[in-house]
Amino acid sequence: MLDLTTLSRVQLRRHLRTQRRALSRHAQRQAAQGVYKQLAQHPLFRRARHIALYLANDGEIDPRLLLQAAQHRGKATYLPVLSPWPRSKMVFQRIRPGEAMYKNRFGIFEPRRNSKQQRKVWTLDVLLLPLVGFDRHGGRLGMGGGFYDRSLAYRRLRKNGHKPTLLGLAHECQQVEKLNMARWDVPLQGTVTNKAWY
Repeated sequence: MLDLTTLSRVQLRRHLRTQRRALSRHAQRQAAQGVYKQLAQHPLFRRARHIALYLANDGEIDPRLLLQAAQHRGKATYLPVLSPWPRSKMVFQRIRPGEAMYKNRFGIFEPRRNSKQQRKVWTLDVLLLPLVGFDRHGGRLGMGGGFYDRSLAYRRLRKNGHKPTLLGLAHECQQVEKLNMARWDVPLQGTVTNKAWY
């Protein structure tokens, strides 16, 4: 594990992105299956009716097996969609099996925007987040764009707003000893890897 005191956030982000991108296709598939096994039968996932996920990019652990399981069980599933204006905003939009995806301005696939299919983030049950790094205290290091933190900023203001449950998905190699959290960072309630819950 890395000690954040020796690296800046920028350096740590670069190092961890390099590590996860270096994983072989086989290792990526095994990790995705491991996360599926950790989460698919968990009561939190089984009880959830509205689940937001993401489409893996840049070596992120792939939640597609969880997406398929959720849809097969009749759950409503959502993906993040970037807003054309303001460009810093992200919304969550319902997707169905076989729906066409298009690359957004970062080259990440998302459904075509449809405001009628969007849902307020605080009405979701579970939000599975991608990350670059995590610690055992709920710390999450993202890609640096702040999209998730802005979408979840309301949680810092509401003392009893508990929805959705925020779970990061990660490879074991993305764990660090301690992340220095910025004031705008929204902590996770847990992180799930292919080997354990943190």
